[in-house]
Amino acid sequence: MKQIISKISQTVVPSKNIEKSKNKIAKLAYNLVEKEIKKYSQVIDLEFGGSFAKGTWLSKDADVDIFIKFKKSTSEKKFEEISKQIGFESLKEYSPYVRYSEHPYVEAKINETKINVVPFYDVRLGEWKSAADRSPFHTKFMKKSLTSKMKNEIRILKRFLKANEIYGAEMAKQGFSGYISEVLIFNFKTFENLIKSISEIKEKQTIGETAKKFDTSIIIIDPIDSNRNLAAAISEENIGKFVLISRAFKIKPKISFFKNKKIKISKKYWGNLLVVKFNFKIRSPDIIWGQIKRATASLTTQLELGGFTVLRNKSFTDQKKEAYLFFFIESTKISQTYLKTGPEFFRENSSKSFISKNLKNSELMWIGNNGKVISLEKRKYTDVDQFLTDFLKKDKTGLPKGLLNDFKKGFKVSIGSKNLGKSIKEEANELISTDDTILHFN
Repeated sequence: MKQIISKISQTVVPSKNIEKSKNKIAKLAYNLVEKEIKKYSQVIDLEFGGSFAKGTWLSKDADVDIFIKFKKSTSEKKFEEISKQIGFESLKEYSPYVRYSEHPYVEAKINETKINVVPFYDVRLGEWKSAADRSPFHTKFMKKSLTSKMKNEIRILKRFLKANEIYGAEMAKQGFSGYISEVLIFNFKTFENLIKSISEIKEKQTIGETAKKFDTSIIIIDPIDSNRNLAAAISEENIGKFVLISRAFKIKPKISFFKNKKIKISKKYWGNLLVVKFNFKIRSPDIIWGQIKRATASLTTQLELGGFTVLRNKSFTDQKKEAYLFFFIESTKISQTYLKTGPEFFRENSSKSFISKNLKNSELMWIGNNGKVISLEKRKYTDVDQFLTDFLKKDKTGLPKGLLNDFKKGFKVSIGSKNLGKSIKEEANELISTDDTILHFN
């Protein structure tokens, strides 16, 4: 393991040229924002944040975060309005756009480097007014706590997480953020220690110190806020992947754990793939991702209520106009009849109510060996695509309100890969393939 980690450590530190280039871009953006904040009395100062400020960035995709500090007395409305004005005006030459976390912030690209202009309040530790208020404290804490060796260990961890596609805090990914990577190395000191500990981690185990109880499969405590569980933002699937790849790497360390995998398109089970496609009016990536994930969960419930077993589901969007909801269905066609089990015949009122309510539409009714009244019912829908098409035309129960107008303008329900482009096939392929994480155990 030590040999593999040593090899990777030599590749994750940005070169002097890349560092010089990144510093130049950061300084340019900082100066532009600094000039703009002078117009607003509500803004006190600005500072660098994130991995760039802490020296834990990877050369290929390091963002530069510039945090603008607002007086605590600033109203939320002004906080949002002014921060957007500053971001757009200062970065106007670089096609700025709005992104959303708890509050909107402005993002742009200078020579392929993302610049984020993020507002926060000037508050004391623990007196948070917005989620971003913690960020400057995170920066100060990590700059004070991390050694140069630990910073490189964080880079190794980030490479490991990226290669296994579980890195990123955005709604689309729900993976391990850069800050969580820093917190993990802060607690375990080295990547090797972390791998060994995570491979043996127990359910509900807490990393860090807190007096509070949390209900996630593992708990990662924010070192500057003991009431905050960072793992709450990570999906259960990504936590599971991290545990499995840590175990696999511990058993058989290989350089391939740090390399991106080539996608192999499955040849099986496309006939079990149900696809809903629709176009949407453009909005923030985080908002549309949240909406389509909720829609996918809601439609899974409706499909199950209709008698169709959903084995896995997934959503995807190009973040411009197209969205896809994917469902891996056990069977796209089900039997015309199903059993509805009622109460035991000894329960007079309940059994009488069940019989009178169901007898008219029942195909057959009898008392089962368990003493319960059983009704054989006829289904209205036996084909999954017809069921979902009619549901989306007539009902739409549970769909996020923000998507209703998009669905009213049109949608398409289909089975299989026939009408899917290559990039969409690659996204859907994940649902009908063995997880790459599992393959590490070969």
